[in-house]
Amino acid sequence: MHAVVVRRELAQNEPDIVRAVYRGFCEAKDAMASQLVNGMTFNNMTVMIPWLSHLIARDRELLGDDWWPYGIARNRPSLEAYLRYHFEQGLSKRRLTVEDVFVPYLLED
Repeated sequence: MHAVVVRRELAQNEPDIVRAVYRGFCEAKDAMASQLVNGMTFNNMTVMIPWLSHLIARDRELLGDDWWPYGIARNRPSLEAYLRYHFEQGLSKRRLTVEDVFVPYLLED
């Protein structure tokens, strides 16, 4: 759905910063997902979205507990399809691979 972009030079020179940003996003997502799932006990009354508990339950039923997976490994099929479409539609001169686009030290996350 979204990507966080870091200049190649920064990613190569400061891999700890890139890892920290990635972990920060993962922790924020996990905290919010946990809050939403725990809120289902009280029908998520702190959030002004009708039927939110039902929608979360349905999402989890269809997509599993991690309904918005983060990381390259969990999104590899989608990323590969995107890169294929990118090439097929003439947006890139060659077909890029996931390894061409992402830093090696996050490929397994």
